[in-house]
Amino acid sequence: MWTPRMFGRGLAKQSFNSSRVSSIRDSQLGTVRMSSSTAAAASGSDLEAQKNYKVVQDVGNFVEVQSKRPDFDHMAPIEVTKSPYPKWNYGQGVPDKGAGLAQKHHEIDPYASDRPMINNYRLLVSGIAPRPIGFISTVNAKGQKNLSPFSYFQVIDHDPPMFIVGFSSRPGRVKDTYRNLKETGECVINTVSENMIEAVNASSLDAPYGVSEWDVSGLTEAPSTTVKPSRVAESVFNIEGKVIDIKEFTDHQQPGMSLAANVLIKATRFWVKEGTADAEYSHIGLEKLRPVGQLGGVSYGRITSTFERPRGRWSDEIPKSEVLAKLDASWSNVK
Repeated sequence: MWTPRMFGRGLAKQSFNSSRVSSIRDSQLGTVRMSSSTAAAASGSDLEAQKNYKVVQDVGNFVEVQSKRPDFDHMAPIEVTKSPYPKWNYGQGVPDKGAGLAQKHHEIDPYASDRPMINNYRLLVSGIAPRPIGFISTVNAKGQKNLSPFSYFQVIDHDPPMFIVGFSSRPGRVKDTYRNLKETGECVINTVSENMIEAVNASSLDAPYGVSEWDVSGLTEAPSTTVKPSRVAESVFNIEGKVIDIKEFTDHQQPGMSLAANVLIKATRFWVKEGTADAEYSHIGLEKLRPVGQLGGVSYGRITSTFERPRGRWSDEIPKSEVLAKLDASWSNVK
């Protein structure tokens, strides 16, 4: 049994006797034994939490709504255009004649007593967009498989290759993926392309613990090398990884709700589909990856247009700009 110690500085493997392992794991996963009165109170908290939890949005008759929209164009080319302001100069800000400054900002306290949690959720997912989909496969200690997409996910470093996944507080038990990561410390992160989105979305169903989303989605398993969870064969890019740290936000837990947590994952192996990258496997073609990004509500986005902006060097740019030349002279005088 892979058992994490959480000291805020990383996870370490540690040996415990079986009864202590069970006690620690159950406590961390919110499944400790309770007296009948305590259980009744907890049940009431769970029901109240479920009532107030509105992250899963009611969209009405979506089949009818979608039937009136244009068909998805699988062959749509990805166009490369000029950048928004090709003649932009240093110090110019946004050259829109002040249009971007016309509207004032409204201040919000995310912890205000009269602000529902759902408002923060809807604000964040619509305002921080697009977001990559963290499509993660795991197994539990019994070998039962899980496959699930996550909105709060990102690559955060390349040397070493590091990823972070956020698990939101939710009614009742913790997410199966989080439970599995704590039990085994292993996973595979799989990229999501346009042609996969229906199957990926299906894997987000709140299936009972132990039910395999591989069967729900119909996606294909492929063997991994350094971890037990399978890779998604349909994905262009797979990353095998192991948990190196977990941060649980115990001070923020509400009655009837699971713990919120962040999990830090270190990559142990890359898999790239042949024919999608350059000869050195250092760059995956956008036309081959066809990534999907998450937006607000139940919306997703695809890439049909890009532009480029090369990154400059200070020493090369100074002779081209009076603004940089003045800044450099001021900096040199202070130094």
